[in-house]
Amino acid sequence: MISTLKQPSLQFLAQKHSFLPRSSSSSTKFTSEMAPKRLDSKRITVSKPLHISSLENFGLVKKRDKSGEFKRKIECKAYEADKSKPIEEKTPSEVSRRVKIGIYFATWWFLNVIFNIYNKKVLNAFPYPWLTSTLSLATGSLMMLISWITGVAETPKTDLQFWKTLFPVAVAHTIGHVAATVSMSKVAVSFTHIIKSGEPAFSVLVSRFLLGETFPPGVYMSLIPIIGGCALTALTELNFNMIGFMGAMISNLAFVFRNIFSKRGMKGKSVGGMNYYACLSMLSLLILTPFAIAMEGPQMWTAGWEKAISQIGTQFIWWMAAQSVFYHLYNQVSYMSLDQISPLTFSIGNTMKRISVIVSSIIIFRTPVQPINALGAAIAILGTFLYSQVLTWSLYELKKIVLTILMAIVLKGKTVRKLDERTINVL
Repeated sequence: MISTLKQPSLQFLAQKHSFLPRSSSSSTKFTSEMAPKRLDSKRITVSKPLHISSLENFGLVKKRDKSGEFKRKIECKAYEADKSKPIEEKTPSEVSRRVKIGIYFATWWFLNVIFNIYNKKVLNAFPYPWLTSTLSLATGSLMMLISWITGVAETPKTDLQFWKTLFPVAVAHTIGHVAATVSMSKVAVSFTHIIKSGEPAFSVLVSRFLLGETFPPGVYMSLIPIIGGCALTALTELNFNMIGFMGAMISNLAFVFRNIFSKRGMKGKSVGGMNYYACLSMLSLLILTPFAIAMEGPQMWTAGWEKAISQIGTQFIWWMAAQSVFYHLYNQVSYMSLDQISPLTFSIGNTMKRISVIVSSIIIFRTPVQPINALGAAIAILGTFLYSQVLTWSLYELKKIVLTILMAIVLKGKTVRKLDERTINVL
């Protein structure tokens, strides 16, 4: 963010622990020489406007001064308007972090595409989504247990309170996982993911009407193409199935609640993304298993397994193993990436993931798509992208407002300490 500050005539008096602006009758301006210095009763005049390149430690970080006392400190980096200087130089660590994030994203998308292909193959030959969902969770749980035992992954330190807060997250995750699998057993993979691209609409509606949260008008406007695109796709789907449609819708709602419960219950927990998802899978497996037995049962599974083996051959066993392994791996990578990026960046990545899944599944399974159906899908995905961008813009506007408040208080002659007290709750 670059902001140009044009200030009225003022002078700065540098004191021992703070600086206070004082009005002046002389024609002075706010320049780079105004940087706070520990001078005793010396005025610093300025003559050129500044570009603010960064604002750090905004009332949240205390630093030790020379006297040994901790003081709240704001660091404002700037350069003169007539000079050219990059806002921030990319350090090697920053470059490596971005490369790491790019690898996470590419791996996440690739694993998700492979999972969806094998999952659909399994469900076409073995239409038992409850068992398929259970095996996916069981495989992931077994993989993580082996990783902990062998020392490949660090064993998480958990307590009873951790599992209590994880339980509602696991319930929502279980419902969302099964509902999505049921949907894909009834309709095309592309159709399921187009409907699931409407998850932001559920997120906004739940947050607004159940949690009382408010959003900028742009957020509500971005829901129009999401809802309209999903509706157009559903109405023009050649092989529409109500169970498949409702499964995708229920999955959207369940994952919204999963995110809400996870955000509220896991604050301050030290379990990393990989281990967090492992614990979530194990608890979801315990929840799902009795329901899977009740809904389908061993007798149906045995008959379906024999039929699939007779039609596909032993290759079907590879399909089943692949969909289970890739399901765990793509989810694990997605949770690991959350440790490195913001939720908004993750949302954009999730949108791009759906595009890759939709396109690849249409090509591989040769799904017939009408032009009006493709238009609905494009509108829905575009709306999802706009939704994430509007949220990003809203946060950017908030930063601008905060910076404006900062400068207004400085110009009124109030100390930075007062600014901290007034704005720390907002931030």
